[in-house]
Amino acid sequence: MPNQVTKELSIKTPIPLLSLAIAPARVLCGFGALKSAARLVTNLGNSLFIVAGENTISTGESYLQPILKQQDLKIIFASYGGECKESSLQYLHKRANANEANVIIGMGGGKALDTAKLLAHQLKLPVVTIPTSASTCAAWTALSNVYSEKGAFLYDVGLFKCPELLILDYELVQTAPQYTLVAGIGDAIAKWYEASVSSGTSENTMIVAAVEQARVLRDILFQKSVTAIQNPGSKTWEEVVNATVLLAGVIGGLGGVQCRTVAAHAIHNGLTHICSHGSIHGEKVAYGILAQLRLEEIVMGNKLATAARQQLLKFYAEIKLPTKLDDLGLGKITPEELQKAAKIALAPNSDIHRLPFPVALEELIAAMVSTTAVVEIKDSMHCASTREIKEEVTE
Repeated sequence: MPNQVTKELSIKTPIPLLSLAIAPARVLCGFGALKSAARLVTNLGNSLFIVAGENTISTGESYLQPILKQQDLKIIFASYGGECKESSLQYLHKRANANEANVIIGMGGGKALDTAKLLAHQLKLPVVTIPTSASTCAAWTALSNVYSEKGAFLYDVGLFKCPELLILDYELVQTAPQYTLVAGIGDAIAKWYEASVSSGTSENTMIVAAVEQARVLRDILFQKSVTAIQNPGSKTWEEVVNATVLLAGVIGGLGGVQCRTVAAHAIHNGLTHICSHGSIHGEKVAYGILAQLRLEEIVMGNKLATAARQQLLKFYAEIKLPTKLDDLGLGKITPEELQKAAKIALAPNSDIHRLPFPVALEELIAAMVSTTAVVEIKDSMHCASTREIKEEVTE
């Protein structure tokens, strides 16, 4: 018979299970990584359905076919149509089934990789991700963002697992325009500003680890981004590419949804409804960080947020990240458009509500139009500890 202790335990509210998709099963990284990947791919299947953009298909054919044909594999390329959208997923679903695909490969930027991951999730097939730029950590994560036909963010889908294989070939990434790496730096550095504000006081072991990794990521990017951009293909460049594609993914894997996105990404989502193609993901997120910090100043009077924003403005100027709406092609935005973007960012299920304070519509609009505001950092700032200030402000 159960004793009194087991009776008491049995009636307590169960603790929610921790469920994390932390990392790809295998990561292959380096110059010429694709040339070493054929056997790893064949271990997953022999009928490959490769999802890519129109421009990437020709690149993929020249890079992949000579390698994979040596293994006598069936290879089908399919365009995803430029957006991870429901109509593309339906089309690709039918084509993959018609070709009896048993492995999905995503090749391209974040939207191509998100499409491939979600398609594989729906078909219950293994997926391989091959990023062609360092613009996001989409090659790593168990998450796909779904957009409208016009590129407006609709919703995200949490996936059961990370990719079976991630192939980060520096030779391929180096062919991407430089602005994609700059955008990737903007997307990656957001991890610190979002995770620290949403989860900085958490005592959950995995979240603590994620927040600390976000701090490491921020420091790497502050220290090495300028040199990396000036010297593509160098060791420092490799380290920054690893930071934006791999380490940024680690943080979301360890910390889960709580550490992935907060206000900066929510503002990005709102902006996609008024400027879907004027800028890419990481550029909007970088601007969103400044708006998030401005919110912390406006709503909470946070002096450390003021210092952090001033530091970021200097950093952005060095690597040419956008600092204001005009830099995103929105210099002539109407009040109605701005309000629309802000309302979407504040939707009930928005990530912005992971901030530790409520945000009113007029406060968000004020933050979005004042990201470059010059605020004198007075001596009263020293009410915070010297250690905290040194962590946030790099002399």
